[in-house]
This record gives sequence, structure tokens and C-alpha cells, in this order.
Amino acid sequence: MVTVSRDDVVAAAARIAGKVEQTPLIEARVRGQQLWLKCECLQTGGAFKLRGATNRLLQLSEEERARGVIAFSSGNHAQGVAIAANRLGIAAVIVMPADAPAIKVAGTRRHGAEIVFYDRRNESREAIAARLAGERGGTVVPSFDDPAIVAGQGTAGLEIIAQLGRMPRRIVIPTGGGGLAAGIALACDGAAIVCVEPAGWDDMGRSLAGGRIVPVADDAPPTLCDALQTPIVSPITFGILAARDARAVSVTEAEVEAAVRFAWAEHELVVEPGGAVALAALLAGKVAADDGTVAILSGGNIDPALHARIVGAS
Repeated sequence: MVTVSRDDVVAAAARIAGKVEQTPLIEARVRGQQLWLKCECLQTGGAFKLRGATNRLLQLSEEERARGVIAFSSGNHAQGVAIAANRLGIAAVIVMPADAPAIKVAGTRRHGAEIVFYDRRNESREAIAARLAGERGGTVVPSFDDPAIVAGQGTAGLEIIAQLGRMPRRIVIPTGGGGLAAGIALACDGAAIVCVEPAGWDDMGRSLAGGRIVPVADDAPPTLCDALQTPIVSPITFGILAARDARAVSVTEAEVEAAVRFAWAEHELVVEPGGAVALAALLAGKVAADDGTVAILSGGNIDPALHARIVGAS
């Protein structure tokens, strides 16, 4: 069985030091209670994904670097891999859903990656990536099902401890495949972990509740949280979170929009819907908002017109 440890997270932090931003931890108040927001929406590329991508690509051999990398993502992992690859002089091919937000497609292209589109309802991104890897000899870099990716994402947790000056009581984390949540669970081994997913895409929550991996239903509803539309979690992330007794909640589209508005109105932070779900759970009272609680704002790549519509809504 593949394992990841806190030591791997510490090693990742040393490896990527100076290659990713140390994002701010800011104070916020929800229903009069003080809590903290970890602003990964301000990371290079607009999301935490650069952490894991950088850690993974730095461990490629020279021969692997020469053959390039292949990733699949709706946008944030795509940009993370594209940025890390560009910095290291590695060719990158990204398999992206045809309905990925234009801002994420443009960001990925801007960093020199080649994009191959697919239909997320009728095609398998994993199968396409595997085919391309076979044809081109590139290394597939998954968005969460990889020990180096999980360890890299966990560096955000080490930053939280250093910035807060203590172990947080609770960390509330947007969850798709669970790479960020699993990495932070390893890094912050004394904190309670709460995963937050969009309603209908709560496969991690149902998996944790049932003690086995459960995929997203075929009739899962549309969601603004494109970054969290992962059809099934991995044994790596599920195993880590189950071992840590993580719990999970889900939030509605209306609750997500309220969180996007709150982040902008209260802190002038641009947060995408998928990146705002942890804050949404706190604002909706689904997770206690008390001292020592940290919510991760995991991404800020939102179409400007969509952001304007949400923050302009009453």
C-alpha cells in the first residue's frame, strides 16, 4: 500500500521553499466569533495546486523531464502543473473538460501547456491521459492520487501552524479528490479535519461515513464548483482522512454564493465557488465557527462576469 507521512510533508516544504508563495492567514469574524482564513486563492496560479505540482515535478529524473508530463484537470491543477513545468523547462499536456471555465483554460495556455479537451460526461480523462502517456512517453501527474502531490499540498498546513503560532483546533477544507485535505491532515496532526463538498458531489463524505470509497452518482447535479467535480476519491486520500477520523459536510449552491460574496465584501478577496465551500459551511452554521478554526480559501480562478453576478446579488 502506498503511504504518505508527515515527514514527507516536511520534506516537501524544504523542496519547494522559494518556489511557491507563503499565502496569508487572515483574521475573520463569523457570527461574532474569531476564526482564520488561509488565502490559497492568492497563491501563484490562483490556487494551492502549485504546491503539489512543484513537489512532484522536482522529483522527476532528467530522462522523465525530457519526455514531458501529462495531467488532467478542470483548471487549477492544470495551471499548477503548467506553471511548474514551464519553470523547469518541461513540456506539459493537460487534459481538460470542454466546459472548463475560460479563465482557467486561458491561464493554462498562458504558461505554455498544450490542452486536449474531453467531454466530462461521456469520456474518461484518466483513459485519455494514459493513452497520451503511451503515445508520447510522458509522466502522468494526477491531481490528488499521488504521494508527492498529497505531501506538497500539505505544506499549506505547516504554514498555518507557523503563522498561527500553535496547532489549530479545527481546519475546514474544500474537498474534491481530497489531496489538500489529506495533506493538511498529515501536517496538522493535532487538528480536527472537516472536509466540505458541494451538495450532490459529496463522495468523500459518503465514503467516510460508509467506511469504503463511494463514487459520485451518475446523475450528480450541475454545480458552480467546477474545481470539486471529482467523480471518485483515491485510496491514498481516503485512507489518510479515514485514519484521522475526518468528518465531512456538504453545502448548497446558494450557500457557496453567499461565501463568495462574504469574501469580497468583508476582505476584498476574489474566491471561486469551489474555493469558498469551507467558508460557506462556517457561514451556514454547518461547522462551528470558533477560535482556533481555520478555513481554507483554496482557489480564486473565477470568471469575472460570474463573480460580478454573484457579488452583485442581494
